[in-house]
Amino acid sequence: MLRIKRAYEPYSPSDGYRVLVDRLWPRGVSKADAHFDTWLKELAPSEELRKWFAHDPKRFGRFRERYEHELAADDAAAGLLDGLAKRATRSTVTLVYSARDEEHNNAVVLADALQRRLAKPRSSVRRASEPARARRAPRVRSAAPKPRTRTTPARRRLHDGEQRA
Repeated sequence: MLRIKRAYEPYSPSDGYRVLVDRLWPRGVSKADAHFDTWLKELAPSEELRKWFAHDPKRFGRFRERYEHELAADDAAAGLLDGLAKRATRSTVTLVYSARDEEHNNAVVLADALQRRLAKPRSSVRRASEPARARRAPRVRSAAPKPRTRTTPARRRLHDGEQRA
């Protein structure tokens, strides 16, 4: 299960695995009171994108596009998203953010990206821990045995009864 929650809302045991997904630590929240299980700055929007967006609801559509592009271009972020998606299939994962706007923030975009990963069939979810060659489908071999030696043109002539010149 996947949830989103502001960092300023009180901690609840039902939050499950709490992940701070902002690049900056929330103002006025002490580390002791935060109850974050991890802080994934790597999943936060770039500093440039964050400043450009400035939490302007009019820019949210373009922010979403640019942020999703950043996430797709970063292999490390893809691995982190896969890990969170896998955890969300087993237990509750709460994405914690500090923005005032509950509808226009990076956690909303991340939650959508994670929901898309959860909706994919299990076999198509990329696992960051597996090398690319291990993710490929196994090769199907034919039932016919392979010839032991390779037939060259000279050998073919000999087998066909031709004489050497």
